[in-house]
Amino acid sequence: MEIRARGARWSCRALVTVASAALCGVLLAPTGAQAATPGPAPGPAKAPVRVSEPVYSYEGAIRESVWVDTGLDGDGDGRTDRVAVDIVRPGEPAREGRKIPVIMDASPYYSCCGRGNESQRKTYDANGDPLGFPLHYDNYFVPRGYAFVAVDLTGTNRSDGCVDVGGRYDVQSAKAVVDWLGGRAQGYASRTGGQAVRADWTTGATGMIGKSYDGTIANGVAATGVEGLKTIVPIGSISSWYDYYFAQGAPLYSSGPDWLSNYVESPEARTRCQAVQRSLVEGAPRTGDRTPLWTERDYVRDAHKVTASVFAVHGMQDLNVRTKHLGQWWDALADAGVERRIWLSQTGHVDPFDFRRATWVSTLHRWFDHYLLGYDNGVEREPMADIERAPDQWSTDRVWPPRTTTATTLRPGAGTVPGVGTLGRTQAAPGTTETFTDDRRQNEEDWAAAIDRSTPAKNGFITQPLSQDLRLSGSARVTVTATPSTTTAHLTAVLVDLGPDTIRDYGASGEGISTLTHRTCWGPSTAADSSCYLETAARTTDVDHTVFSRGWADLGTYADPGKGRPLTPGTPYTLTIDLAASDHVVPAGHRLALIVGGTDSGLIDPPSTTPTLTLDLARTEAELPLVGGAAAFRRATSGSVPPHSAPSESRPSGVAVPRPTPPIPGDRS
Repeated sequence: MEIRARGARWSCRALVTVASAALCGVLLAPTGAQAATPGPAPGPAKAPVRVSEPVYSYEGAIRESVWVDTGLDGDGDGRTDRVAVDIVRPGEPAREGRKIPVIMDASPYYSCCGRGNESQRKTYDANGDPLGFPLHYDNYFVPRGYAFVAVDLTGTNRSDGCVDVGGRYDVQSAKAVVDWLGGRAQGYASRTGGQAVRADWTTGATGMIGKSYDGTIANGVAATGVEGLKTIVPIGSISSWYDYYFAQGAPLYSSGPDWLSNYVESPEARTRCQAVQRSLVEGAPRTGDRTPLWTERDYVRDAHKVTASVFAVHGMQDLNVRTKHLGQWWDALADAGVERRIWLSQTGHVDPFDFRRATWVSTLHRWFDHYLLGYDNGVEREPMADIERAPDQWSTDRVWPPRTTTATTLRPGAGTVPGVGTLGRTQAAPGTTETFTDDRRQNEEDWAAAIDRSTPAKNGFITQPLSQDLRLSGSARVTVTATPSTTTAHLTAVLVDLGPDTIRDYGASGEGISTLTHRTCWGPSTAADSSCYLETAARTTDVDHTVFSRGWADLGTYADPGKGRPLTPGTPYTLTIDLAASDHVVPAGHRLALIVGGTDSGLIDPPSTTPTLTLDLARTEAELPLVGGAAAFRRATSGSVPPHSAPSESRPSGVAVPRPTPPIPGDRS
């Protein structure tokens, strides 16, 4: 990874050819643990790299609960809220007068929903002391001299207060714990008592980790610039809650944050938090307008405050927390010069422990050793990006997006049949149009399967078969000029790789993984807390096309992305649709397609009317992040084309129709 000084500008907007060697390493596992893939063959003798070893007792570790004062009174009961903090840490360092760092996962899911592929929950003994901690972080890292801290977000499990879905109460309930670990906040031995507890056993160096809602909170806490937070590892995480519920004004779900708050809150919190529930309803209207509620929950705007390093992981086919969250967060962190690293998989909403387990644990180990223990192990000098090119096949990039990537404008053109056009560098003649009618029953898979046919619900624009591979890396955008026939309209733009491939089946249960029946172990276990987890394998499917980037918008936001307006039928409107970040290679022999349609069924909600839209092709364009820029596109669309694999009747067209995603940014097991 290349560490750049603050002020560095490499981002999705300014995009190195793919390096061929995949990141690998050796997992230093305790007795009984499953070993990772061996590292490369040894070269010349080098000084040994310092690594934390499993020298401490896990069974004899200290397990305790502390309630940290957040300084806020979210439930309005006249006293400041305390959040429950369950801790497991090795006993030996404290007895020897040495302090240790902390790995922390702050979550609303510890009692309601569970964590990980096996939906684990916290467990306690008869006295309420913690026994079992979800996930492998405690089993693996506590013997290596780390504490693991599992925080119940405000309003959940054993904490006071109310869930406000990424707002001030959520973020402060985790930030307060970072402050307590650094000696700047007050902790107590019980939820209501006055016996103070100090975190005198820690250095105060904290790393936050978590998938989805948990990683989202890590983003939010990092965006406060809190002292002591050295690194965050957000996995499939939200960067702006508006963009979780809306796509440029188009609603993604039939409910808002009030539903999610009610879902994760403890039963007692639901009773005392009615005022917060009302504020979530009133502050997040289903019109799609941006309100102060959404501004408060936009961490991207405060990325300049981040002082922690960031190791971001995301599935490029995540249709729950969509990769727009990753792209805009990565760009903002790049602009702020934040030290960062990224893994992009072909999965949906899946933890790397369940798609690249051995390499993940090894990499995470080195990451925490460097940023929390201060070891000079070279992890910060490793390639910045690991990208899954095919199931279980990875490439690396020294910088991501690659430096040679340039935003390149491609333009649609008319074809020989209605709705099936061309995609190239030449602008269409003035007055050239195409028309489609919104069909709320169809989605991106329906459109892509019919790309070469004239169908009423979409317009498709296609390159000729490529003579060379063409790589897109980063975030794209599509600008359309459309004339609606009704007062409301939603638009979808998708990029499609047209050609046969074997991909992870992100549309099926498991979102690209299958859970197997045997277990591997990642540290010592106790009777109450096993370190052994069911293994997984890639779940794949053969396809004739792959949708690899998407964007949606309400045409009524043409003048202001934060506020929709009624449309005047017969009037043209120009709108730019942001597409989700991705990194995809369209192979030689395949074709690249841009599809513009209306409602993407199952992924956005339909408008109140059924519009017909006329696209002005001369005023419509796609700005794509092409590695090598316009020259790469010119080379890929000229020269001899390799034999093209034609679709087979026995070969499935694409993935299964994406399943409707509930508004729960967590595990979907």
